[in-house]
Amino acid sequence: ATGVRAHNYLQSRGVTKADILKWKIGYCFDGEYRNRIIIPSFDEDGDCSYFIARSYTGDSYKYKNPRASKDIVFNELFIDWNSDLVLVEGVFDALVAGNAVPILGSTLRKGSKLLREIVRNDTPIYIALDPDAADKERKIIKTLLEYDIEMYKIDISGYEDVGSMTKQQFEQRKNNATIIDNDNYLLLDLLSAV
Repeated sequence: ATGVRAHNYLQSRGVTKADILKWKIGYCFDGEYRNRIIIPSFDEDGDCSYFIARSYTGDSYKYKNPRASKDIVFNELFIDWNSDLVLVEGVFDALVAGNAVPILGSTLRKGSKLLREIVRNDTPIYIALDPDAADKERKIIKTLLEYDIEMYKIDISGYEDVGSMTKQQFEQRKNNATIIDNDNYLLLDLLSAV
C-alpha cells in the first residue's frame, strides 16, 4: 500500500512514469526517511551527490534532506550546458522545466559550482523562481549580469511554482520569456520596489 500512496502522490504532482525512470525516483517505507519520495542527484561521473526526501503523507516537515554539502549542480549528469538552462526553486519544478537545475531554496552564490559551470560554458539562463522569491531572484540576476550571461525571466504569475504547471504551459511561458540585461534589470528592480 505504501508504494501505491507514493505513486499516487507523484501522479498528483504531474510526474510521469518516464520522469520516475529518468530521475530514478524512489521511496522509503522504513527508517529515517520513512514515507518519503527520494529524488537522487547524480554528479558528472554518475555518482550520487545528494538527494531530496519529500514527504508524501502530509508530514509537518515536507523535506528531510541529508546533512551534506548543497554546493552541487543537482543532477549534473543530465544537464546539457550547451543548451538553455532553467534555474528553478525545487526538484518538482525541474521535472517540469526540462534542462533545469533546482537551486534547492538557496541562492546562486559567487564561487558556487553551479555559477562556475554556467560561466565556464557561457550557458544562456532562464530564471523561473517561485513568485514569492523576488528578493532571491534579484540577487541571482544581479550576480549573472556581472558575468555577462545571456538571461531571460519566465513569468510564473498565476501559479504557485513551475511544478504546478503542465510541461506545455511551462514551454509557452518560456517561449514568451523577457530578456534581461543591465538596462531593463534596473527598470525591473525599480518597478518591483514600488
